[in-house]
Amino acid sequence: MTTIHVAHSPDSDDAFMFYALASGKIDTEGLTYVHELQDIETLNQRAMRGELEVTAVSIHAYAYLSDRYALLPHGASMGDRYGPRLVARSPMSRSDLRGKRIAIPGKLTSAYLALRLFEPDFEPVVTPFDQIEDAVMRGDVDVGLLIHEGQLTFADNGLHLIQDLGEWWFGETGLPLPLGGNVIRKDLGETMTRKISRHLHDSIAYGLDHRTAALDHSMQYARGLDRSKADTFVGMYVNDWTLDYGERGREAVRLFLERGVKAGVIEKTITVEFVD
Repeated sequence: MTTIHVAHSPDSDDAFMFYALASGKIDTEGLTYVHELQDIETLNQRAMRGELEVTAVSIHAYAYLSDRYALLPHGASMGDRYGPRLVARSPMSRSDLRGKRIAIPGKLTSAYLALRLFEPDFEPVVTPFDQIEDAVMRGDVDVGLLIHEGQLTFADNGLHLIQDLGEWWFGETGLPLPLGGNVIRKDLGETMTRKISRHLHDSIAYGLDHRTAALDHSMQYARGLDRSKADTFVGMYVNDWTLDYGERGREAVRLFLERGVKAGVIEKTITVEFVD
């Protein structure tokens, strides 16, 4: 019996994707999957050390992992005209962001890379993603960069949207903003990689086909969202893009990382490698 460690974020969209795998709904052909749940920046750091066979990572972090990991074709979180949101206590313009203290969920997150492309000049304050709204409301920072459920709840706390970075990226490129993906360690070999890839695909497809049960499972990770908002959030990040990047999705990943290199945020050129 081979054990594969699969790591992902403790949020409702990842829980939805991995529901079938975690609940024994699909035939895993003799593989045992052990699920590990940690915030995305922790997973990025663990992947840098090569600790996990399969893990969700930020597309930004993949730039530093491409020698050891390949991107699986499914499991992507793509922001199709939406994505990480910049919020503040009072309205601001884009030019107001210059030099401001901005709470970010980690320097390897795709949200941070997108923000650096949008506005290069600011002071990043690394803050756990689920504490960013509070940091803005307390005035510890000028602006917050929200990922996960915070993208839907900030207005309830009286915060103002300055910019949706997914909307901005679409305006720039006409492409979705690639935020997260699943990677697999290359040393597992082709046969094992194909098998795991198939199981992940089947898990996502099962969730989409059994939406009510998968949503029931994900509600335990919905961090304050009611069912209707959780359903909206899952729909934003588990959809056709998640089953397969497709050509546009692959192009978006390559362009996002190329822009990061050109802007000097990513220090080396990357060859993006997708598992077939």
